[in-house]
Amino acid sequence: MHQLIDKKKKVIIYLILLFILSTTSKKSLEFQQNYSAKINKIQVSGLSNKINLQIRNRIKKLLHGNIFSINRDRIDKIISEYNLVELYSVKKIYPTKIEIKIEQTKFIAKISGSNKVLVGSNGKLIKQDINKRLPFLFGKYNSKKFLEFKKIIDNSAFKFNDLKSISFYPSKRWDITTIDNILINLPQDNLLQSLNLAYKLIIDDNFKKIKIIDLRVKNHVVIK
Repeated sequence: MHQLIDKKKKVIIYLILLFILSTTSKKSLEFQQNYSAKINKIQVSGLSNKINLQIRNRIKKLLHGNIFSINRDRIDKIISEYNLVELYSVKKIYPTKIEIKIEQTKFIAKISGSNKVLVGSNGKLIKQDINKRLPFLFGKYNSKKFLEFKKIIDNSAFKFNDLKSISFYPSKRWDITTIDNILINLPQDNLLQSLNLAYKLIIDDNFKKIKIIDLRVKNHVVIK
């Protein structure tokens, strides 16, 4: 009788061990399958359908591994080649999907001599034909200097879209022309103060007929 009970205990223990081993094996297999699952879907949005597809196909060629081994630097390199991109994000959607959302840069100016070379809010040059009125840029284009100058204008009383043209000189000095054809010669320093002073003169009823405001000499204002 005692031997019979021992045998039953052994059978129960064997069954429990078998259940544990089979469950562990199943979980291990599922984990292995998920871990080794290759990326089967890449979604790109934010630009035109043509460019979205182009980026998607280029990235797809690079992604031969699973979602856990994405090389972000290689994705960055591809997307950074497109001047239309302002910002973007890469999101992993487990187990096998990547989602890339792109924010397109805004067109803020045109390079003089061509309606098809535009300046984006990211500072990059973009070849694209649009009918929208934008300020023309004259002089040698310098992305860093231009963005710094635009920021100053945005902080002044002027609106950037109210400008007709912007000129940059080798001396690192700027001139602007308003849509009312008023030329403003700016100094190299104290740009924000000079812009605000010019704006006050423009809206002053005593200076309705002015066409030129020269602020190049410190503490001097020449009006024509």
